[in-house]
Amino acid sequence: MRHAPVLLEETLVAIVTARGGNYVDATWGRGGHGRALLARLGAKARLLALDRDAQAIADAVGLARAEPRLEAEQACLSRLAEVVERRGLAPLAGALMDVGVSSPQLEDADRGFSFMRDGPLDMRMDRDTGMTAAQWLNEADAPELARAFRQLGGERDATRIARAVVARRPLESTADLAAAVASASTQNRDAHRHVATRVFQAVRIVVNDELGELDAGLDAAFTALGIGGRLAVITFHSLEHRIVRRRFRAWREGAAVARRAPVRGEPPRRARLVVRGARPTDVEVGRNPRARSAMLQVVEKCA
Repeated sequence: MRHAPVLLEETLVAIVTARGGNYVDATWGRGGHGRALLARLGAKARLLALDRDAQAIADAVGLARAEPRLEAEQACLSRLAEVVERRGLAPLAGALMDVGVSSPQLEDADRGFSFMRDGPLDMRMDRDTGMTAAQWLNEADAPELARAFRQLGGERDATRIARAVVARRPLESTADLAAAVASASTQNRDAHRHVATRVFQAVRIVVNDELGELDAGLDAAFTALGIGGRLAVITFHSLEHRIVRRRFRAWREGAAVARRAPVRGEPPRRARLVVRGARPTDVEVGRNPRARSAMLQVVEKCA
């Protein structure tokens, strides 16, 4: 299944300011945004595809064989600046992040991301490193599980569900986890949200350190941008929205100045906001229901 790129036109309009510049798609996925970006860029442009997922990078490598402007490397967001510098792509004219899980990952039962398809409890973006979801769920104590379910998933029955997980160990499949959640949830069933949605989100975030990677990746991308370069970030839940909003605000407000420092006027701003928080249209959501929670924020580097 080809991943449908969310907020595609809004993102491209905001990010492409130099058709011959260097760009990074830091979350290639299956190349929905990246392919469209290449179509907007000139013959002298260069586009670097990054992704933690080996299957995603295999897709980019395949395209790069016929597209000389494209190069690809498997790497997480926090390594963006390092890879850009090593490949001689700095300074960047633009960087794009489409954060979260892609449709192909959700559709592949072996990846363990979805409660809709029974498969092993893996959930790693990079299947060659780190602990699996099963390892964490079967080793963490109930208080640790409950904190994650509550703080990272917004799950109101976090404590009950954590106890159910511990009681049903060992959990080996996505069906095992979904059943544990269902057995302990007191929430009314929602036609638009599976009862296990919040817990699966929390587990995925823990396994991949998604919030830490996003925070570090924003800094890495901003570092690699040239003056006038733009960073576009598409996020899908409130925790991600807030991290991006907070980081963008800090750059817009400029460097911190001591209260008694002899500085006149406002501190110099490092960035200006280009897109505050664009949402998909009703038409797009009707065509792609997974887009309904997406938000686009774009910032431009000034200094």
